[in-house]
Amino acid sequence: MIKGKLYLIPIPIAEDSLAVIPEQVIETLKPLEYFLVEDIRTARRYLSSLKIFQSIESLQFHVLNKDTKESELSQLLKPLEEGKNIGVLSESGCPGIADPGALAAKYAHQNNIIVVPLVGPSSILLALMASGLNGQQFSFNGYLPIEAKDAASKIKELERESKLKNQTQIFIETPYRNNSVFDHFVKNLHPDSLLTIAIDITGKTESIKTKKIRDWKNEKITWPKSPAVFLFLA
Repeated sequence: MIKGKLYLIPIPIAEDSLAVIPEQVIETLKPLEYFLVEDIRTARRYLSSLKIFQSIESLQFHVLNKDTKESELSQLLKPLEEGKNIGVLSESGCPGIADPGALAAKYAHQNNIIVVPLVGPSSILLALMASGLNGQQFSFNGYLPIEAKDAASKIKELERESKLKNQTQIFIETPYRNNSVFDHFVKNLHPDSLLTIAIDITGKTESIKTKKIRDWKNEKITWPKSPAVFLFLA
C-alpha cells in the first residue's frame, strides 16, 4: 500500500492576518481529514474560519504537543500507513520551527513517509529579515531563562559568541514576559550591541525596531502583551 504524506501546514501568526496564507496551502487543506494539532479547540476554530470544509465535525483531530511522547507517534500517525494524508498545524506560524511538529516530521523520515513543508509565515525569519542584523550567521535560542541571574549569564555568554562569530542571536518569549525580557537585554548587553524588538508581526499593531542598547536605555517603553521576537548582534 502506498503511504500517505505528512503536510506541515503554516497558519497565521496574528489573528487578523489570514491574507498571508498562500492559496496553495488552502488548496492542500481541502481534501485532508486527519490533523495533528497543539490545541484542538483553536485548530477547529481556524479551519472553520476558512469555510472550505462541508463539515468540521467530519474531521479528525489528535493532539501533538510538547508533552507528546515518541512512543505515542506510531498510533497518532497510523493513518499515514493506511495511505491517508495528515496535516500538522502549529498554534502559530510554521510547524516544526520552535514547535512540536518536528516530532511528527522526524517519525515520518524514520518510516519512509514523505514530508511536505508548505510556505507560510515564520515570525523568527520575518523578524530576522526586517532587523537589519546579520542574516548569514544566526542562531535561534528559544526562551531566555526565567531567573534574572540565569538570564544575565545566558545573555553574556551569547553576546560573546555573537561578537566572535558576527552572529545574530534570536529569541522568542511568552507575551506577558516581554517587558522583563527587554529589561534583561538592556541591563546585560554592551551599550554598542544592536537589539531588535519585533512585536505582533503581520498583525495590525506590528512594530519592528532596531537600536543600540545605549539608545534603548533612553526609551520609556511598556511593551504590549503580544507575541514578540528579540534579536541582538554584538
